[in-house]
Amino acid sequence: MSGSDQPPSGNPTIRTIAMPSDTNPAGDIFGGWLMSQMDLAAGTVAAYTSAGRSATIAVDGMIFHRPVKVGDEVSLYASLTKVGKTSMTIHVDAWRRPREARFSEKVTEANFVFVALDPDGKPIPVQSLAEPS
Repeated sequence: MSGSDQPPSGNPTIRTIAMPSDTNPAGDIFGGWLMSQMDLAAGTVAAYTSAGRSATIAVDGMIFHRPVKVGDEVSLYASLTKVGKTSMTIHVDAWRRPREARFSEKVTEANFVFVALDPDGKPIPVQSLAEPS
């Protein structure tokens, strides 16, 4: 890879290392592991946005562009793209950087939809961050 891909500017929401225990039978990192990392990153944005509890209700447009290998540094960038009455849509891009490389490449992307919840697990309106508390 030429290294022409550039991850988003700023700090990732989550950064982790892909470990041997996360592999599928082919020896690549299991897609389910990567999806769970993406869900964690989206959940971080959802919790901040809703100022409380939230839950994943949908994942849309999951695209696996390239495999992740054992030892890769995986950086997940999550950004809020839409706020509804009780829901939040968060776009997540996952990038890999081989352990000794200086380049990164996008490996996966998806949109996660979360709903804000009260303590009993019922949907509640998302509080706008611009509104005073």
